Amino acid sequence: MKVLPSLRTALATAGTGLAAMAVSTGTVWAQAAAAAPAPVPNKGDTTWMLISTVLVLLMTVPGLALFYGGLVRTKNMLSMLTQVFTIVCIVSLLWVFYGYSLAFTSGGALNDYVGGFSKAFLKGVDVNSVAATFSNGVVIPEFVYICFQMTFAFITPALIVGAFAERMKFSALIMFTVLWVTFIYFPMAHMVWYWGGPDAFAAAAKALADAAPDAKAAAQTALDAVTGDAGLMFQWGALDFAGGTVVHINAGIAGFVGCLLLGKRIGFGREHLAPHSLTMTMIGAALLWVGWFGFNAGSNLEASGGAALAMINTFLATAGAGVAWLFVEWGTKGKPSLLGLASGVVAGLVAITPAAGFAGPMGAIVLGMVAGVVCYLFVSTVKNAFGYDDSLDVFGVHCIGGIIGAIGTAIVASPDLGGAGILDYLAKPGEAVAGAYSMGGQIIIQSKAVLLTLVWSGVGSAILYKIVDLVIGLRVPADQEREGLDIAEHGERAYNL
Repeated sequence: MKVLPSLRTALATAGTGLAAMAVSTGTVWAQAAAAAPAPVPNKGDTTWMLISTVLVLLMTVPGLALFYGGLVRTKNMLSMLTQVFTIVCIVSLLWVFYGYSLAFTSGGALNDYVGGFSKAFLKGVDVNSVAATFSNGVVIPEFVYICFQMTFAFITPALIVGAFAERMKFSALIMFTVLWVTFIYFPMAHMVWYWGGPDAFAAAAKALADAAPDAKAAAQTALDAVTGDAGLMFQWGALDFAGGTVVHINAGIAGFVGCLLLGKRIGFGREHLAPHSLTMTMIGAALLWVGWFGFNAGSNLEASGGAALAMINTFLATAGAGVAWLFVEWGTKGKPSLLGLASGVVAGLVAITPAAGFAGPMGAIVLGMVAGVVCYLFVSTVKNAFGYDDSLDVFGVHCIGGIIGAIGTAIVASPDLGGAGILDYLAKPGEAVAGAYSMGGQIIIQSKAVLLTLVWSGVGSAILYKIVDLVIGLRVPADQEREGLDIAEHGERAYNL
């Protein structure tokens, strides 16, 4: 049986978006599947995914909004809340208009990079439509899958705004968000997470095994069509359980480019630009942690042992990163800070995201602790050395933490180190079995995925920022920046004391 080598590595990638629709391409496997009863969603899986979807909304609003809001100055608190809340609303609409279709349908000649418009405005989707999970014969309602993926689509651009907080026009942010999710996020989600699903692979492989000698060639062609109907990074075999590349590196590098192009805040390096409410930031960080269980454990798409593994890893990596950051900061600055602890917690959540369903619990702790130390160095030593004004450390936490997590996934996923390894859906059609694992080969694949993400989002975002700047301008006037965006942009105050 001919199988793409990189796909054999990736076929077990249980992660958020790796489930394309249960209805996929190929006639041979479709005919074989028709002989068996159509799978019906399990109420337990459906309930878990409904809860997970709401949890990811919780981590965005109010979680991320409060986390970011507490970190800015009082005069910009309301603007930060408004920016995050608005992004959630706008991207939700764009997602059902065309985003879902671009991310999770076949794109024809462009399928390596982006999907098509066959499900634009949710065409053909109803209460009976189902989406594949990562187990043969297990599906969930497609509406639930659409909603779950929608939460990933809106939290990603919301993360970006922290990098240039307190100085971007609200109108410019809206225009940039629309362009960014369209040309950066939706294709990225497709490249990493789009595939045909386990039943499509199993049916095509079984059809090949059962084919008569004179039909082998046609069956092989059908199998190749099914395995080839996937995004580029999925075909490479990139592992991304819940969004290390798609969400965190993607948003982190976009934010970094934005903070460089907008320039530093007035008074940066001369005035004390301290957070106005670490109480709000701590509340936001706690809500992020709670919501992240939907983000990571929900990405298993089933209420099974895989979700439990992602849950314990999300506990332990986060705790490890928080402790590591706290003690490193304590040792270098003489005092442990709440801001440092909260930042370490977020760094741990970011780092474990791509590895949540692959790492063993001990590997998750190590991964989190490494992320806590390295991210601390980036938001302190590296940031101070280069002098860039990444207002809320989006680059230092999300991009760097995402890179650590993405490459580290190749290490902690190894069964030799207590990881869960990967599965092979083709060796025994209809039954997922353990696949061979090469740590060195996977590190190379993960590194390629990281580099593509950095280039795709970094260069693409720079172009989009420039377009927005030419059309309406990126930055508020100096007098409005000094006054604060709450009054200048929204005519309101966060606090009327």
